[in-house]
Amino acid sequence: MSISQSISVTTDAVLFTLRKSEIYVLLIQRKNSPFKNHWALPGGFVEDNERVKTACQRELKEETGLSIPISTFVFIDYFDNPKRDPRGRTLSFVFGVILEKPLRVKGSDDANKAEWINLKKISNLAFDHFEIIQKAKHKLLDHKI
Repeated sequence: MSISQSISVTTDAVLFTLRKSEIYVLLIQRKNSPFKNHWALPGGFVEDNERVKTACQRELKEETGLSIPISTFVFIDYFDNPKRDPRGRTLSFVFGVILEKPLRVKGSDDANKAEWINLKKISNLAFDHFEIIQKAKHKLLDHKI
């Protein structure tokens, strides 16, 4: 058996905040294909010689302007469905955090926009990000609500 397939490593950040008993999640509107103009979690590819958690922090800052201390991130899970990204095989490590209040965000880099969106109003997200958000909600919020 030969293995010729390459696997890319990515990371995604799930940030939640509560407002008036409603859950909000931070999403970006993608600037590029695939899923151009779709809402997605902030995230991206891990660079050579970069730790995954550091990449998560970097991508979050690049796409939303937020600098969140790396020590506050909680590991949610990894996502490895072979069909999760149409560009090829990707393995994503996901980290999450709950913020006490929604911080000001601004889309930049690969993001047209960055916004706090009510969890009840999200649909048609890029990749497998809806599934990721549900897993993060279960891990971070379900026992706190």
